[in-house]
Amino acid sequence: MTDTPHFPLSAVVGADDLKLALCLTAIDPKIGGVLIEGPRGMAKTTLARGLADLLASGQFVTLPLGATEERLVGTLDLDAALSDGRAQFSPGVLAKADGGVLYVDEVNLLPDHLVDLLLDVAASGTNLIERDGISHRHSAKFVLIGTMNPEEGELRPQLLDRFGLNVALSGHTAPTERGQIIRRRLDFDSDPQAFCALWETEQQTLRERCEHARVTLADIPLDDAALAQITERCFAAGVDGLRADLVWLRAARAHAAWRGAEVIGEEDIDAVAEFALRHRRREQTPSSPQQQPAQSPANAQANPNEGQGQWGDMPAPALATGSRREVPSWPKKM
Repeated sequence: MTDTPHFPLSAVVGADDLKLALCLTAIDPKIGGVLIEGPRGMAKTTLARGLADLLASGQFVTLPLGATEERLVGTLDLDAALSDGRAQFSPGVLAKADGGVLYVDEVNLLPDHLVDLLLDVAASGTNLIERDGISHRHSAKFVLIGTMNPEEGELRPQLLDRFGLNVALSGHTAPTERGQIIRRRLDFDSDPQAFCALWETEQQTLRERCEHARVTLADIPLDDAALAQITERCFAAGVDGLRADLVWLRAARAHAAWRGAEVIGEEDIDAVAEFALRHRRREQTPSSPQQQPAQSPANAQANPNEGQGQWGDMPAPALATGSRREVPSWPKKM
């Protein structure tokens, strides 16, 4: 945790799909993190830092682009082990990120073996270091956020698939929205403390909503009816493997918790569909009609990129048993 103010997530203009995906992974880290695609200057780092403020630890750790394996996993002092009879562990980035957010900028430029290792630990929540018969294990539970600019290189499909959710940001922002973004950024840079105080009510509401969703998540069943819908739609999308099905089901449950529901509904399945399928869907070909983007019958005529995770479309969640509290969509303050 740092005393340096971070731009509040609640004050970010637009990017509603990405804000939703980030909050869902904070609610259930087992989803497997978020891969953000988009050009430079799209506030990807700002959004990731804002997410850390919604977690109990508030920890935000960045993996440097040129990091070595030892910098990532930590090191064991073998000399100390021989003299003292126990391993002396120096923590790496994974240990420091425990309980918070691990942010990997330009993940597509990291060596494949480091990406593979990173994703293994993110999935298991545990980091195991072994050197010459000596081992050390520690907790490494974090929300993994990776970013990439596709123009600078792609991730191998095997690694791409292992990121739970995928969101693409467009660099083409409308003039009115661009003006709001710049104005809020200037206000924050001018007086970070005053700006954060201005948005503290909205930020606290967002923290409470995420915390309530985390508490109620386990009570929402991963039911067979939701699973049947998801498996049918994964098959229709032509995805390889079964990770899409599992991620989609977990994300739908997290979305149900987010909106205060007790069971997974069709609206939850629809809201996270594109997050789970975008980086796993096969390329469409005229001879493969089954590989068209998966949609529910109700949305068959809609653009598959519209309506996915629209922040303001979700009902308010229940923040306490027997009561409901109105939670606004992303604020419109200037």
